[in-house]
Amino acid sequence: MNRLGLGERIGILLALTLLVAAVLLSLDPLPQDPGYHRFADDRKLLGIPNLNDVVSNLAFVLVGALGLVRLFNGRLQAAFHAPSERRPYLLFFAALLLVGLGSTYYHLLPSNERLFWDRLPIATAFLALCAAVVADRIDARAGNGWLLLLLTLSGGVALGYWIWSEWQGQGDLRGYIFIQFYPLLALPLILWLFPRYRICSAGHIGWIIFWYGVAKGLELSDRQIYGLFGQILSGHTLKHLAAALAALVVLRMLQVAADGGKLPLTAKRNRHL
Repeated sequence: MNRLGLGERIGILLALTLLVAAVLLSLDPLPQDPGYHRFADDRKLLGIPNLNDVVSNLAFVLVGALGLVRLFNGRLQAAFHAPSERRPYLLFFAALLLVGLGSTYYHLLPSNERLFWDRLPIATAFLALCAAVVADRIDARAGNGWLLLLLTLSGGVALGYWIWSEWQGQGDLRGYIFIQFYPLLALPLILWLFPRYRICSAGHIGWIIFWYGVAKGLELSDRQIYGLFGQILSGHTLKHLAAALAALVVLRMLQVAADGGKLPLTAKRNRHL
């Protein structure tokens, strides 16, 4: 990618953004499927409805809390050159903790209104990670500053529009779908176009995408997996654990950076924006 100037590489990334947005906008509004709330494992155990789907959210709480503790106790300090570089990761792990709480709230009594509080922190965590990658590989001031704020607000707007559209009887999930799936295309492209890094290695980002893909596959195979495991564990329960593993890779990525596990030549970042 050295043959392409910075502006050209940014242009390619923006073109992908516009293309994905245009494709989604060309589709009819996509309402929330009412059947989404009917999960395979709906057993009530110990007085708790949907127990496994509720309890498995503890994984998000634990990884989120562990990430915040390590960011605040200085164990990851060596990964950062300035306090502002912690911002996307603080937001990521805080949002992850809230995913655990929001998803628990949702699974206790599934509904669109409760699903909003599940999805809002999910969107925030996704977008915080995107900002972190931009900060590390493209521009630190943007990724740690205005872009982080813009992405966080856009996530809130997308989810707010979705739930409002459901209340109007014309549900539209396209904004949330963009937030969920655009990073799966954009992050590999960023790794290719902007190879220099200090924290966000291709290997770690690859594992994050892998575990997220596994989580989505488990979610889509909820009932099949429930039957495969003899109605003990469902795909949705395992989805929570796989997604938490993806978040754990983020923590591992920061620890590797703090331990100095990088080649010196990759420590440079592009600050030309």
